[in-house]
Amino acid sequence: MAVLTVSGASLGGCAGVGDSALSGAFVDPAKYELYDCKQLEAERKSLEARTAQLQGYIDKAQTGTAGTVVGEVAYRSDYISTRASLKLANEAWERGNCAATVAPPPASATAGGSKGRAGHR
Repeated sequence: MAVLTVSGASLGGCAGVGDSALSGAFVDPAKYELYDCKQLEAERKSLEARTAQLQGYIDKAQTGTAGTVVGEVAYRSDYISTRASLKLANEAWERGNCAATVAPPPASATAGGSKGRAGHR
């Protein structure tokens, strides 16, 4: 039990790394320099989803026995790396004066539905 307590206390210090300058050590600062706005938009969405997923894993792990230790060991470094990547992607997005694209409205079922396929039997 003492080992778990000491491990939890030492790993708990890593939790504060999240958005600090130290978190930048987890990713290449030039990672998104050559991305265009469309690529950055997709990357940002992916990183936001991954961050939320990892946070969910960490939260879930903390509900179990020795969960804090499990959450820190299993997910924290990936979480920190993903957050640091997201921060860099957001900075590149702002430098590029990018704007989010608006999704087109869904096409109706009758617009171009089966008419185009009928002659291709």
